[in-house]
Amino acid sequence: MPTQTAVSTSARVLQGLQSYTIRRKVLKLFGAGFHVFDANEKVVAYSNQKAFKLREDIRVYTDESMTTQLLLIKAQKIIDFSSAYGVLDPQESQTVGVARRKGWRSILRDSWELLDQNGATVGKLTEDSMVMALARRFLSNLIPQKFILKTPEGRQQALFRVHFNPFIYKLSVAVEPGCLIDRRLVFATAVLIAAIEGRQQG
Repeated sequence: MPTQTAVSTSARVLQGLQSYTIRRKVLKLFGAGFHVFDANEKVVAYSNQKAFKLREDIRVYTDESMTTQLLLIKAQKIIDFSSAYGVLDPQESQTVGVARRKGWRSILRDSWELLDQNGATVGKLTEDSMVMALARRFLSNLIPQKFILKTPEGRQQALFRVHFNPFIYKLSVAVEPGCLIDRRLVFATAVLIAAIEGRQQG
């Protein structure tokens, strides 16, 4: 049974974040180190993703000491075109949900589904528009990506925005104050975007 301290840490660091930026060094050769900064430029989370793993296994900690783990994000299959990633809160011994990338649909325009712990769809994350998505793929990959997270009913919950920088991959996230989706699941999806899309720029 989790302690009150562990539960409070998870709630404070992840549930309380409303705007933050994930940064990754593009030219890092092996693996990927991510730092997450809050609106005051304070490091609030860190992840060091190992290279050459057949199955994604991303662990998010409070800082570089990696003593307090906040989230575990793990691919559910080794080979899966429509990749699905389980999100777990190790401090609460709880499954938060699943972030699932829509394989064929993402070829032309990136699209993700967010599922809660019961498998119900609670959010849909897509690139801002088909026109911009096609321009990024066929005209110039220098056009930064932008993603909009909405409920299945179409209510905007968060905005993910990539900022162009040739040396550092930067993804900023702005969460709506009344966001209906678990902030831990939103955060985990942002980390996945940074890991997958950032790797393609590396």
